Formats: sequence, C-alpha cells, structure tokens
Amino acid sequence: MPERVSVPVLGATTNDWNKDSFWYEPWGSSGVHKGIDIFGKKSTPVVSTVDGLVLYQGNLQKGGNVVLVLGPKWRLHYYAHLESIGVKGLAFVKSGSTIGSLGDSGNAKGKPPHLHYSIVCLLPRFWSIDRTTQGYKKAIFLDPNLLLVGS
Repeated sequence: MPERVSVPVLGATTNDWNKDSFWYEPWGSSGVHKGIDIFGKKSTPVVSTVDGLVLYQGNLQKGGNVVLVLGPKWRLHYYAHLESIGVKGLAFVKSGSTIGSLGDSGNAKGKPPHLHYSIVCLLPRFWSIDRTTQGYKKAIFLDPNLLLVGS
C-alpha cells in the first residue's frame, strides 16, 4: 500500500476534483493532463501534502504562481495556479503547512479557481509505462488519486 497524503486544498473533498482527469486527453498544448485540478474558493489556503524542501517558488508561463516541493521517495510535488505564494525557496515545510492560496494564475486565468497538483518521481517507475498517449511519461508522473487520503 503506498503512503497516503492529505488533500492540498484546505477543506476540499473528493467531490472537488474529477478522478478521471489524470492522463485525460486532449489537454491543451501538453497533450495529456499529468495531474489533477482541485477546485475551490479563491484564496483558500493550499497546504503541502508532504514534509519536504521547497526547491522552487515563483512564476511559470503555464503554471502561473507555482511551488515545487521535494518530498519523500525523491518525489516532486508541484502546486500550480496559486493566487499567492507563502513560502521561500529552500525552506523546509511540514505536511499541512500553508504554502500559498488557491487562484487562477498562468494559463488558468479566467477559469474557476483551482490547484493543479502533480507528483513527479525522480526515480522512474518503468513498469508504469503503457500504450496510452505519452504513456512512457507515466514512468515519472504518478497519479495523485493513488495517494490522496479520502480519494
């Protein structure tokens, strides 16, 4: 059984995201959706799902305001479309600590506020590769539904 992590949007439940959105296609310029979008009220706190080290906090064209946390098992936890960022780079965060707030930054501008949450494995899981579009990338992208408590 894989380790479990808390939902990163405070107060969100499994009703706030579509479990089938991971690897959904077609998905814009990225082809397939390599995470899940958790919807909620703008400015809702977004919390770290793991204890870890903030490797990046800043702005990216598609992701908008983003935070990237290196957690256990060499997994990167990517939080995108934040309204605001509440952590500094190279800071240690605890699971459940606030790292930002829910928004619509980046290519989510004008869409309902949501958090794009992805998990990237730095140690590839080659057995996860399949014949779906970009299925070879499943060696590094982990389905968040498998880890989220309550999903």
